[in-house]
Amino acid sequence: MTLATPPLKIGPHALPNRVILAPMAGVTDRPFRQLCRRLGAGWVVGEMVTADPNLWHTRKSKLRMDHRGEPAPRVVQIAGGDAEMLAQAARLNADLGAQVIDINMGCPAKKVCNKAAGSALLRDERLVGEILDAVVNAVDIPVTLKIRTGWCADSNNGVRIARLAEQAGIQSLAVHGRHREQRYTGWAEYDTIADIKSRLGIPVIANGDITTPEKAVEVLHYTQADAVMVGRAAQGNPWIFDQIQHFLEHGEHRAQPSLEERRGVLIDHLNALHGFYGDTMGVRIARKHLGWYLGEDARFTPAQRRDLKQQFNGLATTETQVNWINDAMAPDAIKRLLAKGSYAA
Repeated sequence: MTLATPPLKIGPHALPNRVILAPMAGVTDRPFRQLCRRLGAGWVVGEMVTADPNLWHTRKSKLRMDHRGEPAPRVVQIAGGDAEMLAQAARLNADLGAQVIDINMGCPAKKVCNKAAGSALLRDERLVGEILDAVVNAVDIPVTLKIRTGWCADSNNGVRIARLAEQAGIQSLAVHGRHREQRYTGWAEYDTIADIKSRLGIPVIANGDITTPEKAVEVLHYTQADAVMVGRAAQGNPWIFDQIQHFLEHGEHRAQPSLEERRGVLIDHLNALHGFYGDTMGVRIARKHLGWYLGEDARFTPAQRRDLKQQFNGLATTETQVNWINDAMAPDAIKRLLAKGSYAA
């Protein structure tokens, strides 16, 4: 498969490529979405927003619904277990500027499933149909859906859910190749995704264990899916989108980013986090992302990564975090940060 094919369209929106950032709560905030799009993601989906408007006053919900400055299309994912509440949430988000509504029926988190939302919905196909009909009919913008293959190995009903989705007017379907009980353990399977793709006329997006350009090609060939969706592999490695896209187009690897390129991206990401969340919260959230970036940095041993992460977690201001990143992305980073066994911010 190559991408020298007509552009993939979801509703009226033509994607620049077929490599998509998966929605991840606590990860795909506005700064990370904008960064991934800049580094090659063809489509990005916002963090899951509760369908209950009574909870939208919280700081978390307000931040998740903040799409200021984002280029089109702005995709908002909603989650809940009540058809009318989800329809209302779709209307309100559309009024606030959403250009695509994505329905979450894939989240395996216990706190979501305990509220009969996320992947818990896959146990009730009648309710799935009601939700899909209600949301599609509530708005005049495209509605998409993300699912898993089923609730458990004994109820692998992804094909039936996919058919319900197409019949209801869903514009594209993303399928994570695990059932809910697997959560993120084991390996994703792609037979169900291939089966779904063979039966549907709408775009089907393959998700699950897309960690390298080679794996993206393998999954696209095997499933004949229209696109791949990258989740955890993008944490600390936002360059993966351009790397996959380049490999799909040219059959060869893009050169790894230089230290200077990595430094620039980390500084940009850090500044965006501080600007979005404010200094106090931004400093805390930057620690999580820095840990992921370190996990992808082959210059350091696991023990050195632990020491460096501990150093960074001890920094309490924007300035000290920026200075630390400048030192970490220097050619003599080990000497600067680890030679004496400690780091003076």
